Amino acid sequence: MGPYLKHRRLRRSIMWTTSMRKYGVNDIVQFLNDVEKTTIGMDEWVQRLAAQHTSERSSYPPYNLVKESNTDFKLEIALAGYQRKDIDVYSELNKLVVEAKKSDDDDSEYVHRGLARRAFTRTWTLADDVEIDKVDFVDGLLTISLKRIIPEHHKKKVYSIGEPQLLTE
Repeated sequence: MGPYLKHRRLRRSIMWTTSMRKYGVNDIVQFLNDVEKTTIGMDEWVQRLAAQHTSERSSYPPYNLVKESNTDFKLEIALAGYQRKDIDVYSELNKLVVEAKKSDDDDSEYVHRGLARRAFTRTWTLADDVEIDKVDFVDGLLTISLKRIIPEHHKKKVYSIGEPQLLTE
């Protein structure tokens, strides 16, 4: 087999592989539009996903999202220098919102100020089945415990063959 034939087969396999990949990173808006056209009852989910893609993302304040189990998550937000009275945590329309205000009661003159104490608003989109379980603020670390609620119709059900009873596990 000559080098031309090898090159042609390789080129054909590369074209076939790349033609299977219809959506690229730059095509996410087109992908979401196509998903919205071919699904029923998922329009709100697609709109939330599209809003995440188009919204500006800030890296302040730094945070960790910890998966403790399949149903429990913990969001840890570093808020050194803030006080409880400066921080608001609430949820609204499937959004978790953490806001902090600057308190201007500090009259100190700083030679160097390395801890940012600026006002901010940070939001995270929550799934329909995620609820806020507990909020703590200890030693400059805001911890928000989140719990996924599994509805009864999604839990495992074991059926006894030939009998009309339902057993749950």
